[in-house]
Amino acid sequence: MTVRIGINPITWSNDDVPALGGDTPLETCLSETALAGYRGTELGGKFPRDSAVLGPILGAHGLELVSGWYDGRIFDHTVEEEFNAIRPHLTLLRDLGADHVVYADTSRGRHDSIFAPISQRPRLTSGQWPTYGEKLTRLADRMARFGVGMAFHHHMGTIVETDEEVDRLMAATDRSVGLLFDTGHCLFSGGDPAALLARHLERVVHFHCKDVRRAVLDRARREDMSFMAAVMEGIFTVPGDGSVDFPALLKPLATHGYQGWLVVEAEQDPARAHPLTYARKGYASLLAAARQGGFEVATRDMA
Repeated sequence: MTVRIGINPITWSNDDVPALGGDTPLETCLSETALAGYRGTELGGKFPRDSAVLGPILGAHGLELVSGWYDGRIFDHTVEEEFNAIRPHLTLLRDLGADHVVYADTSRGRHDSIFAPISQRPRLTSGQWPTYGEKLTRLADRMARFGVGMAFHHHMGTIVETDEEVDRLMAATDRSVGLLFDTGHCLFSGGDPAALLARHLERVVHFHCKDVRRAVLDRARREDMSFMAAVMEGIFTVPGDGSVDFPALLKPLATHGYQGWLVVEAEQDPARAHPLTYARKGYASLLAAARQGGFEVATRDMA
């Protein structure tokens, strides 16, 4: 199976905390993304949201648009309200060839939650899951008809964070709700990436490759840090710089026939983790891990 390797621009600039690389120009992000070897990039806050503007900018760097994060509110909204809100974002992704949207349900205060202790975040009751799953499926079906699939992102500080909640989400929804599998968020929430991935291989449509510094992870959970406090302490890093065994995770993905993107997404303080240095390290490590796991990788020289 053939995959492409992309990166999220959070390596250079963090949209949640603009002090982390907020002054880094988009040109720097994109030129260094290409220089490090990546085929594509996800969206960031600095990216133009007009396909006629963004397309030529990406093309000048030989980059594809991988996908883009969306702060969803489907728990709080009707399907019609949510689809109308996300339509401009989906249009940009569709126009520039992205197959999936990174959709995280940030209802009930996710942005506040990432600055609060990890124990203090919104949760669904048992009785809310069936209705929630049915509504989310209808939204995903609507997106698919529009031309962009849903890659649902389990994420710290949201109503779908833990392995158990991912299990409930997958059970409550149909196949149109694809899973964005994120190694770092799985581990930070106390989960088991290999076991979670094994249970939901057939639903994975997008893969975020975060490595984790185990000592920081253990301290963050022990001290009930906030998500962003742990990020500032360096909980996440690029593949090859932490404790995650990526070849072991990618092998079953390759065996199952995954053909989507592998995306380096490792929010760090760029003043402490030089972006180009870490982007290069992440690319080289993930390329080797993907090949070791059994993937063919479409590199820039094959574009």
